[in-house]
Amino acid sequence: MIRAQLRRLRTAAGMSQEEFGRLVHYSGSMVSALELGQRPLDRLFLARADEVLTTGGLLVHLLRLAERDGQPSWFRPWLDAERSARQLRCFQPTLIPGLLQTENYARAVIRCDDMLSDDEVERRVHARLDRQSLLAQPDPPQFVAVVDELVLRRAAEDVRGLMVEQITHLVASLERPHVSLHVIPAEVGLHVGLSGPFNLARGADGGWVGHMEHQIDGLVVDGDHEVATLLARWEMIRNGALSRRQSTELMKEVVTSWT
Repeated sequence: MIRAQLRRLRTAAGMSQEEFGRLVHYSGSMVSALELGQRPLDRLFLARADEVLTTGGLLVHLLRLAERDGQPSWFRPWLDAERSARQLRCFQPTLIPGLLQTENYARAVIRCDDMLSDDEVERRVHARLDRQSLLAQPDPPQFVAVVDELVLRRAAEDVRGLMVEQITHLVASLERPHVSLHVIPAEVGLHVGLSGPFNLARGADGGWVGHMEHQIDGLVVDGDHEVATLLARWEMIRNGALSRRQSTELMKEVVTSWT
């Protein structure tokens, strides 16, 4: 559908593929390959096409919709809850939360699955980055995340530069008043959160929805008892974490120790 719209808009503007290519800084043969589906859609290309064709961002918007609909069926209910949430809670004992990941960190994590093609890796990276836009919208939800200290310190020498960039991004993210990140220090030892990661979303109606993910798929939880259990565990986990200021200082200390 996106390729057909692109071709229709270009033709309606009276431009050949060569003429259009010059305006968007792509060759005519590349434009042809993109329109015919011989190359994957490129976000930068579509953004330039939107500008040249004055579509108001139509093509990029269609790509976002396609990426959302391309998400696994088990993940879509959570995406809907996440988009409409007024409050979000996230506990991650092993990774930086997806809504706070840099592009390079997200790509490195997704590439750990060597069964994915390069195109699929990039599709998933872009989908993850698009999710982050909800934190930058005019009336964003309050987002509070808790991670284990080990998440920050898991950095062999070959990914240390990547982790410096990621943690620096986390510190910068905390300058936004609606974003908080708390770290459970290593000395806490065993705690209830080690049973696994989970997310919580509170909608405009005040109701909470939970989400738990594992190696194969995930589960949206909306039963009263299950949600109450996750909320109780969230409170226990949050109570064991450092304050916002202490967490920020710890992150800065980690970066300083590497640089």
